[in-house]
Amino acid sequence: MKSTLQELSLKEIIFQFRSGTLSSRDLVESAIQSHKEGLGAYRDFRRDAALEMASLADQAFRCGTDLGPLQGIPVSVKDLYGLSGTRTYAGSPKALPGAFEKEGPVISSLRRQHAVFMGKTHTVEFAFGGLGVNSHWGTPRNPWDANTHRVPGGSSCGAGVSLQEGSAWIALGSDTAGSVRVPACMTGCVGLKTSFGRWSLEGIFPLSPTLDTAGILTRTAEDALLGFCAIDLAYQGRQAELMKEVESLEPASICISTGDTNLWDGCEPGIAEIVEEALGELGRAGVRMVESTVSETEQAIELFRIGSVPGIELKEFLMSNLPSWIETADPVVGSRIKSSSSVDAGEYLRRLRVLKKLASDVQSHFETVDLIACPTLPISPPALAEVSAVEGYAPRNVASLRNTVVGNVLGLCGITLPVGLDASGMPVGLQLLGKHGSDAKLLSMACRIEKILGTSRQRLGIAPCFK
Repeated sequence: MKSTLQELSLKEIIFQFRSGTLSSRDLVESAIQSHKEGLGAYRDFRRDAALEMASLADQAFRCGTDLGPLQGIPVSVKDLYGLSGTRTYAGSPKALPGAFEKEGPVISSLRRQHAVFMGKTHTVEFAFGGLGVNSHWGTPRNPWDANTHRVPGGSSCGAGVSLQEGSAWIALGSDTAGSVRVPACMTGCVGLKTSFGRWSLEGIFPLSPTLDTAGILTRTAEDALLGFCAIDLAYQGRQAELMKEVESLEPASICISTGDTNLWDGCEPGIAEIVEEALGELGRAGVRMVESTVSETEQAIELFRIGSVPGIELKEFLMSNLPSWIETADPVVGSRIKSSSSVDAGEYLRRLRVLKKLASDVQSHFETVDLIACPTLPISPPALAEVSAVEGYAPRNVASLRNTVVGNVLGLCGITLPVGLDASGMPVGLQLLGKHGSDAKLLSMACRIEKILGTSRQRLGIAPCFK
């Protein structure tokens, strides 16, 4: 059972810090006590450094200094982000050169706010995979199955686990084909993929400059909104404004597009049914539903299946900057990097043109609807034993990313909300995709939807590993 502090929302913590009824050190000590080594969320759990950062945050509060909403808040950091004082491995077996420790704008902003960095969470090697498998460091365990080691989703594979175990309230991730939303969905959390180009990628190991986005995982949509306002340059200091918008947002003002068979077909037992049930609840509450097909989704999925561009860009980056790291790559990652060599420059440029056209064409769909809804994942988190080898891994990896990659290829912002458990008792997510640049609107609507449907704890309960 978790402590009372673990039940606090980010909004409640922010208020209690400023009213003097809670200290960052007490919260961080609770986070440290909640950390479970057996779940394997972290490559580098930084207990002492976190306590020191908490003390600095508390000292600032006592001096009347308020540096931002995440002051004193425990944050986990995907091991792609440069973080001073700890090496960056990007999921590989050896540390990357020192240049990869340099902090970028996302980390620097949080450091200026005196957020508390709990440590570096595990990632799929080079972020190149959707299941969360890593043979070098071990694959974090999905806490929703106490008997079988199931994958937690990737590539931000330790991020969702850190939230569920209680060692963080915000988890930094990155999303190229679904690497924030997939682990969030598989572990019963909320995952926000920001619009391409919205947040700086400086200081984050690059998988694909064409598709990479920074993002966050949180316990609730409201926490995601507050985290967004703490990081996003256009919305820093505007959290009260957005929260007010959520309160005044009428369900009837939200129009959701459903019915795109490309995003619903082939779901494993209990997944489509749970998402349909959630959408039914929203409809009965007044949210408008429109059955429509987005023609660009089929092309986006097909482009992903033939390889898109991340593998090509990753291989070029490694060959130019880290050639010896290719030799030690995880077999399931190395095989995909190797296959990228068959694509010539002309085909790569053609695919870039297709990406640009699809992202442009899809924008007209949002003239009549606000959001596109579908299951976040069509599959249940598989057992690690089923996907440890290349043969079992490849088809499940493609399936895990089928719906989320649409958001990246089409240049959209997206969020996943936990809405229930599938036939295997594993979390199911509702994915909502919004027009490029409409991140704040997406978050406002997601928060309003969460108020109708309930939070992860209310809909899913407590993960079996914590009972």
